[in-house]
Amino acid sequence: MSDIAHLRKSYERAELDESASKADPMEQFGLWFQQALDGKLPEPNAMTLATVGADGRPSTRVVLIKAYDSRGIVFYTNYESRKGRELALNPHAALQFHWVELERVVRIEGRVEKTSAEESDAYFASRPLDSRIGAWASPQSQVIPGRGVLVANAARYSAQFMLNPPRPPHWGGYRLVPDEWQFWQGRKSRLHDRLRYRIENGAWVRERLAP
Repeated sequence: MSDIAHLRKSYERAELDESASKADPMEQFGLWFQQALDGKLPEPNAMTLATVGADGRPSTRVVLIKAYDSRGIVFYTNYESRKGRELALNPHAALQFHWVELERVVRIEGRVEKTSAEESDAYFASRPLDSRIGAWASPQSQVIPGRGVLVANAARYSAQFMLNPPRPPHWGGYRLVPDEWQFWQGRKSRLHDRLRYRIENGAWVRERLAP
């Protein structure tokens, strides 16, 4: 285990300069996200979602970004899951993308709101049939006695809904509305580039943070 302390990497792929970055953080995110897609990174759409419970205890999990625009970043889940319960009590969260191959991290903070029923319906209808059945079959975050429960639930709902399962009332989308972004580009000698965008008087302010 002592070898862990000696694991290190020199980051030398790119740089992030204020003059070369976008004034709007969503545009900067779009640029980097497209580069992650073009680079054929494994699951470039995977992001860590952090929420906080009523007891102040944080929790994280990996979810998938499903849309983004000027309004924010969208993901879908079970509203009755731990994250759903925590967001109901504290509608603020943080997201993080880590594109290892590009030596980049994007951190995003903001308030979270549910997407409209129409948005959730449209996305749910686009999912593979097995995924739509799975949304009904899994009582997410609840204790179950074994995998057989999931298999039995999937069979039951498949028989009930056949090829047209509706969206479960406990399942849908969330949109994180950013009020702070950080873009991190690894650099040599641990002197990384780190730009923060924050709202001030209704406009985005861009500033460099020490790494």
